[in-house]
Amino acid sequence: MLPVLLLSCFPFFDTASMSKQIHFNAFEMNCVAHQSPGLWRHPRDRSWQYKDVEYWTDLAQILERGIFDAVFIADVIGYYDVYKGNNDHAFLGGVQIPVNDPLQLANPIASVTKHLGIGITASTSFEHPYTFARRLSTADHHTKGRVGWNIVTSYLESGAKNISEVGLKRHDNRYEVANEYLEVLYKLLEGSWEEGAVVRDREKGIFAIPEKIHEIGHKGKYFEVPGYHLSEPSPQRTPVLFQAGASNAGKDFAARNAELVFISTPTQATTRAYVQDIRTRAALAGRDPKKLLIYALVTIIVDETDEKAHAKLKEYQSYASYDGGLVLTSGWTGIDFGRYAPGDNVRKVETNAIISAVEELSEGGKTWTIEELAKWASIGGLGPLFVGSAATVADQLQEWVDATDLDGFNLAYAVAHETFTDVVEHLVPELQRRGVYAREYREGTLREKLFGQGPYLPDNHPAAQYRDIEKIKREGVQK
Repeated sequence: MLPVLLLSCFPFFDTASMSKQIHFNAFEMNCVAHQSPGLWRHPRDRSWQYKDVEYWTDLAQILERGIFDAVFIADVIGYYDVYKGNNDHAFLGGVQIPVNDPLQLANPIASVTKHLGIGITASTSFEHPYTFARRLSTADHHTKGRVGWNIVTSYLESGAKNISEVGLKRHDNRYEVANEYLEVLYKLLEGSWEEGAVVRDREKGIFAIPEKIHEIGHKGKYFEVPGYHLSEPSPQRTPVLFQAGASNAGKDFAARNAELVFISTPTQATTRAYVQDIRTRAALAGRDPKKLLIYALVTIIVDETDEKAHAKLKEYQSYASYDGGLVLTSGWTGIDFGRYAPGDNVRKVETNAIISAVEELSEGGKTWTIEELAKWASIGGLGPLFVGSAATVADQLQEWVDATDLDGFNLAYAVAHETFTDVVEHLVPELQRRGVYAREYREGTLREKLFGQGPYLPDNHPAAQYRDIEKIKREGVQK
């Protein structure tokens, strides 16, 4: 971790960030007990209704009223069976199981909103790039360009075992696969169909011009995809690229590819170091580091006064699940915390799961006991918890942005949809009054709303090199 004294030497740190705009995303999952295990028992909680389309349409309208950039829908393929060596506490607590498919939520969310982005998680370890490219393009068409793809490599062994894999690939090797996966996606989405390939000429009876539609001819180490993309270009071609990798390999991957980066860091110091590291790597990759929007995971409990907010937190904590918190943290880290006593300290163990989570817990400047970890993770996961009136929480958020160069926050809920309703009704107006939060959306696709430029990836993004697919194939033959 870089010392605070080096802050003035950070080349991309914005020392005039007092007026920096704050962005919000809603962190959700198509399941019960996403980041707050046990809270589904709360009498006002709706998360058990996750399987009903009304749950999602009601949520979408709340978020759009609050000018949220997007609802970011996480996902896992597999289940949390590390804690005590079985699934019992995951099933008992409904901890991210049962879990439904996230991509099918894009249409109902888009049908009741005009602006809200829809970030969908899908794994490069479990989805073949050829069929997934069609699913992405279809969703981008149906939402008129409001889809983002959260690129994950997956970390649960249980998922790999259930698709006939012997076991999950090693951590860094999963990013090697992901890099080729994206190359295939870029070729399909950016290069297979030229601009102007679709003409829809009724008089001549020509829908598309064959000469402008190309086979991608990909033959790599992990994938062989010779043919054409099945879908015509969608409004964004490549949906907005989200990524949450925070390990060394994950940061390199994000710096090259991501437009929105999500991080989960418990302190300002670790957050500042991550933000600076990712921006520096992006610059080295030839990208504009300010064009990466970086959001930190937080949970916000806000009410009319500090006293009411803290009373609400105390109420929420009475429903939180100790075992549920350890089910999640055991799955995220690959460490069975059920083997330890509540007073034991968390120690770093080499695992094949989320490397950054292990490092943060063991090296983040705090010595955690197992009991502290369970309590912390049971309300909103591993991110910070901000509690208070709108003015108090707004002060905290601005302080974090000023100290870390964050662009925004990925908000986990404690009670659905109460947490987001409270943010929209109490906090958003306060941030708007201070001039640090949008009062309306930009027009256009999700990419245009976020960056104020065109609907496609910029020319300095790695995807741009695959727009002339015939040139790529010629160069491949020459090599």
